[in-house]
Amino acid sequence: MWAVPESLSMLGRRLAGELRGGPAGAIVERCLSNTWATAMSWGAGSGGVPGGSAGGVVRGPARGLSSDLSGGLAGGVSSSPVGGVPEGLSDALSAGLSAGHSGTLPGAPSVGMSDVLPQGLSAGASDASAEVFVKTGDIPAMWLRDSTAQVRPYLAVATDPEVGDVLVGVSRRQIRCVLLDPYANAFNDGPTGAHGEPGDLPTPGDWVWERKYELDSLCAPLQLAYAIRRATGREDHLDEAFHRAARQIVRLWRVEQSHHTRSPYRFVRPSGPFAGDSLPLNGHGAAVGWTGMTWSGFRPSDDACAHGYLVPANALASATLHGLAELAAAVLDDTELAHECWQLADEIDAGILAHAVTEVDSDSVLAYEVDGLGATLMCDDANLPSLLSLPLSGWCASEDPLYRATRRFALSELNPSYFSGSYASGIGSTHTPDRHIWPLAIATAGLTGSADEAARALETLAATTAGTGLMHESFHVDSPGRFTRDWFGWANAMFCELALEVCGGGVRHFFPVHPRALPGGAGAGGGLA
Repeated sequence: MWAVPESLSMLGRRLAGELRGGPAGAIVERCLSNTWATAMSWGAGSGGVPGGSAGGVVRGPARGLSSDLSGGLAGGVSSSPVGGVPEGLSDALSAGLSAGHSGTLPGAPSVGMSDVLPQGLSAGASDASAEVFVKTGDIPAMWLRDSTAQVRPYLAVATDPEVGDVLVGVSRRQIRCVLLDPYANAFNDGPTGAHGEPGDLPTPGDWVWERKYELDSLCAPLQLAYAIRRATGREDHLDEAFHRAARQIVRLWRVEQSHHTRSPYRFVRPSGPFAGDSLPLNGHGAAVGWTGMTWSGFRPSDDACAHGYLVPANALASATLHGLAELAAAVLDDTELAHECWQLADEIDAGILAHAVTEVDSDSVLAYEVDGLGATLMCDDANLPSLLSLPLSGWCASEDPLYRATRRFALSELNPSYFSGSYASGIGSTHTPDRHIWPLAIATAGLTGSADEAARALETLAATTAGTGLMHESFHVDSPGRFTRDWFGWANAMFCELALEVCGGGVRHFFPVHPRALPGGAGAGGGLA
């Protein structure tokens, strides 16, 4: 358990003072410190913390702790460790980055990971500093997406070296995870062999908790790395390992533009209560056509996509690519990567505008998913990225006409996941029971709405914790005491980010913004910038 740094404690006290008199002021300090104090640890391979004790209270990061990434990923996977890498990590690389992994699926394409990994790059040894493992809450695994979301509020005090070092440690662990297996969404703290569902095929590597390919998961490490630089001016985390991972992500997104002809990815869950998570067509996913967008097997809820092209995730990827292009040009000295990012972002944007804009009650709105063959899914989900969160993703401005119409749809009964009750109204998810709405979505509505909407959302969240003083995954609109997950770090962080916005100190300006979202931009409905 980590002691909360003074800078973070002071921020919590300031927010509590500014929100005094309402229910939010009574719980904001606890929510703010939740991830830091209960979910963070020095990642396996980080060498421990001098002066700390296992299971005890640790003051903060010690600098200069070494943590190596292992090597041999140029066009395949080497079975030989590089630079004295522990045997277990080498095993994880071999198991986690081959097209087949272990376990077999008949009819797998002949495409190998060489189509995904950048030519001429390897995951060789890195002089990395300490890594930080961030568990999502009541599940002992680190999600790439969740871990970025969980630390977003800490960017407000990231100039404190103690906080900045931890954020860099989270970034370094995320990059290690991407290099281990770019198709995985959640990871163990080391090669433990633990899996969320032991029977998944292909069998994930020992570092991988779950291997659901979610497009937005690969946005998360790029987003955090960009935000750290914006918030602190630091660039030590933008090292060779980050460069390799960035190029790998872009190459994978290129492969997944042509999923059915080029992708090695499969996912089958043969049995158990979640066997429905298996993708159709022997794990390859339902048929899709070319759109310019890049394919995703699963949504940020960890539920399978119905149509392959998840629109809000593609929008986030586009904004993220603009941020990566900036890093490539300014820090990595890789103009080729920068131009590839801009080109891919343009293709994704064109695909969204050509295939995902549809009519609802005479308004042009965005669909949640499309397949490029004419099928659309008209809904929105509570999990981010969502259609509701598009301005928060940096893809468009909150006043953009296409977004405003899409927002009206998402926050109405036309959205099958929208529920209204005696305690609250908001967006739920197929991931949770009927008439349950998510604090994530309530916070998102506040963060993308007016100042009054933000204040009301904050008070609603604080009043529906069922006396626990922490956010939950979801709760019933007529009975907040009926909730799912009593410890969900992502939701606590979203509540705190909303509190920061209400008090005039948000963190969204640290993250990438698409040119069309800037003043004078074309706007999401106005064609490509």
